[in-house]
Parts: sequence; structure tokens; C-alpha cells
Amino acid sequence: MDWEAFFTVHSDLPREGPGEAADVAWALDLAGVPEGAAICDAGAGAGGDVASLLTVPGARVLAIDTYPGFVAQMQARFAGEDRVEVEEADMADLAAHPAGPFDLIWCAGALYFLGLEEGLARMGAALKPGGVLAFTEPCFFTPAPSEAAVGFWEGYPTRDAAGIANAVAAAGYDSLGARALGDGAWEAYFAPMEARIETLRPGADAALAAMLDLCAGEAAQWRQVRRETGYLLTVARWRG
Repeated sequence: MDWEAFFTVHSDLPREGPGEAADVAWALDLAGVPEGAAICDAGAGAGGDVASLLTVPGARVLAIDTYPGFVAQMQARFAGEDRVEVEEADMADLAAHPAGPFDLIWCAGALYFLGLEEGLARMGAALKPGGVLAFTEPCFFTPAPSEAAVGFWEGYPTRDAAGIANAVAAAGYDSLGARALGDGAWEAYFAPMEARIETLRPGADAALAAMLDLCAGEAAQWRQVRRETGYLLTVARWRG
């Protein structure tokens, strides 16, 4: 990965993955997050969901990401918001963070970096007993996904909704609900990125041009397979 070219494309985009405020609101409603909750946005990217998480009265949000560019972007974005703490940190180590344990962990488009089983275990270790994990996971919406749909996830062991639910239960959670992200959530990510791509194409060097093609190709591929696969948003309560 050419990170310099990647961040040239992604710098200052409103979000770094599919999602919209309605998704967060739905999850918060299911979770019944208490007033003054300790919340973590794990793998927060540019912080596109932080404002929605702050709708919980009195909540404090720890937003973490491993990429310094995104951390700096969030620090600028939420400067002066005393209920938000931004850190460069690895969500794999979240259980040891002094801000925890958490009432809610929100993990949009990031848990798969750990793998589903490991991610569920590590997030559970960072939750209070009865705390809630809300996460998105690659999911097949059809029993016979096409080669293009399988290829969209580049070898990730993608499951169907039942497979995700089974993993959630086996890891020690009670599922509160699950739903697929809608097209609007994906367009909220891809549309600003595609606008950025068009502004960068004139005069792009070879490395940047390759990254522009890669990012544009991802959006085009998703539109081809969006009825077969996407993200499933699951809200689950930790039994620990």
C-alpha cells in the first residue's frame, strides 16, 4: 500500500467507510446506552460517526485509530469538544486502555482487521458486563454469491447473516438486532471520495494515478455487487 498516495485521496473526507447517522441512531436505540456512558469508537478513521455517538446525553467518546493522518484529522475536527478524546491506538489493545471498560464500543468497518472471532473476544474484554458492541462485518446476502461478490472482499472469510450471528453467540454475546447497511450509507463514503478522485486526476503522478484507479474501482465494484454483499450492522450485549 502506498500510504502517501492513499492519504492524498482520503485526506479530509467526511468518513472512511460506509455509514450514516441513521445507522448509529438505530444501534443506540437498541443498545439503550445510559446517560454519561463511556463509549469507544474503535477504528474511527476520520471520525465520521463521533458526532452521532455524542447524541447520548453526557457521554464521553474515545475515538482511536492506528493511522496518524486520521488521528490528526479527528483532533482538528473535534478540537474544543471536551467530551471527545482522540488517540493513536490499536483496538486490539483496547482492554488495557484506562478509559475503559466501556458501556458501548462502536466499530464500523474495522473489526475485520482482527478477524471476527478475535475481534469479538477483544472487544468483549474491553466492555463492562452488560455492555454493548455495535459493529459492521462483511456479509453475503445471497446463498450463492457471484465470483465478483466474493472477490470484493479480497479473500476475507465472509459469512452470511446466520454465520455472523452464530459467531456472536459463541463469543459470549446476546444479539439485540442486525441489519444491512443501505445504499445511502455506502454512497456517503464513495460519493465524496469519487469527487476527490476527479479533482486529483489532472497532473497525478504514476503512484497517485494508480491509487485513484484502485479507489475508483472499489466504488464501481461495489455498485456491481451491492445486492449480493455488503456490511451487516450487528448490535450485541456482552454477557461477561
